[in-house]
Amino acid sequence: MLVIQDLHKQFGSIKAIDGLNLSVTTGEILVLMGPSGCGKSTTIRTINRLIEPDQGNILLHDVNILTLDPDELQKIRKRIGFVFQHFNLIGRLTALENVMFGLVMGGMDRDTAQNKANDAMAKVGLEEHLHHKPNELSGGQQQRVGIARALAYEPELMMWDEPTASLDPILVREVLVVMEELARYRSSTMIVVTHELSFALRVADRIVLMDKGKIVEEGKASGVFVNPASEIGQKYKELIEYQMNTTAQSLSGKTL
Repeated sequence: MLVIQDLHKQFGSIKAIDGLNLSVTTGEILVLMGPSGCGKSTTIRTINRLIEPDQGNILLHDVNILTLDPDELQKIRKRIGFVFQHFNLIGRLTALENVMFGLVMGGMDRDTAQNKANDAMAKVGLEEHLHHKPNELSGGQQQRVGIARALAYEPELMMWDEPTASLDPILVREVLVVMEELARYRSSTMIVVTHELSFALRVADRIVLMDKGKIVEEGKASGVFVNPASEIGQKYKELIEYQMNTTAQSLSGKTL
């Protein structure tokens, strides 16, 4: 479905992406992980050309996205949903209107746009908040509106750029629950940039670990996090073991 070939992107002296190659199959849930600054977000932002790479090819169903003219690019972006770290909602619009906005601006009639927006809001569990404005919603609810906005296009590829990074820890769970539910139904292929280990362990078909703009390891969670072949994979393994030991000690203390 998606093939990335020899991708490069440099910001000044920093190589954000350094010769990256990656293939994603239809229906796959791929989780992209690694330390901050390793190139994860830059990579997915090049897929719909929010960031223009310096070199390489990005093929969606054999169409090279990097060669498209502005009109062609706009059409293909409608097939690619993108959920950002920050909600980017329009304050004067209701939640429903925020979800409809892009559809209507793209030429869809209002009735059809409203039906699609209603369906998308239902998928993220916000049927009772259609007419609330962003300042009347919690951070988690605002992010769910952002997810609904992407879902309204019925994309074949959904990309998630650390969608819980801007949320208070107590609000993270409600967004992860929505993401896991969407992953379960597999209505679209998903590429998720996240630091949420629990989500990756439960949902990912494949884990891809990055470091310094390169892929250093990939595979199923059972391999990457149990028998890692890379230094980054080993660090994640140690983190998982630490979290499990801490939880066990905490439970043991409560029992005593």
